[in-house]
Amino acid sequence: MTVGAASMSGMTEALSYREASRELLRETVFRAAREKLEVRPWSEITMSDIAVGAGVSRQTLYNEFGNRDEFGLAFVMYEAGKFIDEVERSIRGRGQDPRGAVEVALERFLRLAAGDPVVATLLSDDGTGGMLPFVTTQGLPVISWVSERIGAVIVETWPGASEGDAKLIAESMVRLAISYITAPAGSIEETAASVGRLFGPFIDRVLTAA
Repeated sequence: MTVGAASMSGMTEALSYREASRELLRETVFRAAREKLEVRPWSEITMSDIAVGAGVSRQTLYNEFGNRDEFGLAFVMYEAGKFIDEVERSIRGRGQDPRGAVEVALERFLRLAAGDPVVATLLSDDGTGGMLPFVTTQGLPVISWVSERIGAVIVETWPGASEGDAKLIAESMVRLAISYITAPAGSIEETAASVGRLFGPFIDRVLTAA
């Protein structure tokens, strides 16, 4: 190995180590935040509380996230990612049945959300808890990120679906899912079936045209 190649290899390893360390830090502090949120509203949790729970300094949190609101948004997106992993698997598992995929994915999402203590804490917010806006009035970054992920899976698994149509379907699904989480209407099964009927004709039209 030449000196230049050895130097590049060392730099790559150093970057990989730093990235792995950063990912471990984020997982650790998000886990600490989740533990706090299972028993207390966001409005009562400080960055110091999270830092102590994670075993890091408060300055480390500020260096990584900027401020408390940015940390809160990053935490919501991290938690959302775990739900979306399951939604993606549901869509891929019904790749030959797009209508069914919408129903199964939404039902899976709603069931996971219904049994999650952090979601329960978030939804019990009476306006003073401080975290609900991250998925409602200030939720555009979360909606955009989740929609992009779901749209990519739709393009990947539904033959002929365009990026534009996939984006429309995905974003509409996400916004409806948030609405049904915050204001449930009927059983989870009924909700998923209703949304499937709503999207069905448009999905058929999109795929037939393709």
